[in-house]
Amino acid sequence: MTTPDQVPRAPLIQIRGASKTFALPKGGQFHAVKNVSLEIREGEIFGLIGKSGAGKSTLLRLINLLEQPDSGSVTVDGRELTALGKRELREARQNIGMIFQQFNLLQNASVFDNVAFPLRIHGGRTGAQLAARVRDCLELVELGGKADSYPAQLSGGQKQRVAIARALASGPAVLLCDEPTSALDAETTRALLATLKDINHRLGVTIVIVSHELSVLDAICDRVAVIEDGAIAEAFALDGSDKDNDNGGALRKTALGRELASLRPAAPLPAPSPLPGPPAGAPRPVHAQPAGAASPAPIRTEAAHA
Repeated sequence: MTTPDQVPRAPLIQIRGASKTFALPKGGQFHAVKNVSLEIREGEIFGLIGKSGAGKSTLLRLINLLEQPDSGSVTVDGRELTALGKRELREARQNIGMIFQQFNLLQNASVFDNVAFPLRIHGGRTGAQLAARVRDCLELVELGGKADSYPAQLSGGQKQRVAIARALASGPAVLLCDEPTSALDAETTRALLATLKDINHRLGVTIVIVSHELSVLDAICDRVAVIEDGAIAEAFALDGSDKDNDNGGALRKTALGRELASLRPAAPLPAPSPLPGPPAGAPRPVHAQPAGAASPAPIRTEAAHA
């Protein structure tokens, strides 16, 4: 029986039969994404993992149409992006933030101006409103004191936090993350993942993250899809809530899926129920002696010596 807390959330991102092919310099074609259909639920953190060249980053870029699919459709928050004109698409993209592996910050602009950049492009805010929004976003990623700094003065983790603040400036429903931790050390990676998880919990932002690091996806994701040769080989929940989950990932179809499932400890088997005892007042059972066995010696009491 499904309880109210277990009712699946509605899909916020829907990809239907999407394919993407690139022409190769020396002729021929590379089929990066092949007839992919995928649903990502509102408010979840969804991971895409696969080997280099599997098509995971191309699939991520189809979500905001940085890469236009050759066929199929992409719908985000109820709007079919593949059916929109250029002006409508620019408007719809305000609802989708994105961060990149190499941060993509404006080197000659301050932290404040980097975060303010998308707000100035889209307009619609007064100077005071824009400044307040930038401050809010910087506080959210714990960089409130760095507004006047420049990227060259920041660590790698701080640069990625600026990128996150910039991606959140327009108040998106979706945050796309393309290998956001691959340029960071282990300690900075853990701190950044904690920030993303906090943003997901506090703001309800749906996060889609591409990573080749199994530990990153294990630490942050609700569900993952394994991408192989441009297609989804399998998708499953990391908490074991899938109906085909078997406590240890043995039913996973792919090597990456089994390895990822193995990072989560298997749930302990339930303790066996104790055997029922005899009813109250029932006589203790008498065990028969094997044939030919000597009878036990009688218990001597003081009365026997009287």
